[in-house]
Amino acid sequence: MFSKNYLPLARINLKRAIVLLVTGQAETLNFGSTQQWEVRSPSVVLQISEHIRLTSGKPGRHWKVLPVSRREVFRRDSHTCQYCGITKKLTLDHVLPRSKGGSHTWDNVVTVCERCNSAKGDRLLHETAMQLRTKPKAPLHSAIVFAEQF
Repeated sequence: MFSKNYLPLARINLKRAIVLLVTGQAETLNFGSTQQWEVRSPSVVLQISEHIRLTSGKPGRHWKVLPVSRREVFRRDSHTCQYCGITKKLTLDHVLPRSKGGSHTWDNVVTVCERCNSAKGDRLLHETAMQLRTKPKAPLHSAIVFAEQF
């Protein structure tokens, strides 16, 4: 399902799509070789495309960045220490320690094992021999991941 201005919103089931089309809240989109279904009732025959677009609602769509949480940081980092690659006894670490002005944001928090966390301590990366395996960044919104399929 796409928004009024063709931004991807969500995947919906066929029953929900039928309701939106019959009530006039959506229209079918034909992107060439997309799958179509024919739904019949005693009074109406509907051709339902694989993609539909809402015709009502707010035209703009603003995607919020997810708040930083332990679960989401672990998911982003694939439950792997970002210094040594171990997957056991994980915790969180601030790349730039909070005591030195670091913030609790997506680009400053990483998943680390207890051993690496105690080895780094309250120091900056250049003061240790450690290097990050990947640069931390905010995860993509689920609608953006959905849009990348097209």
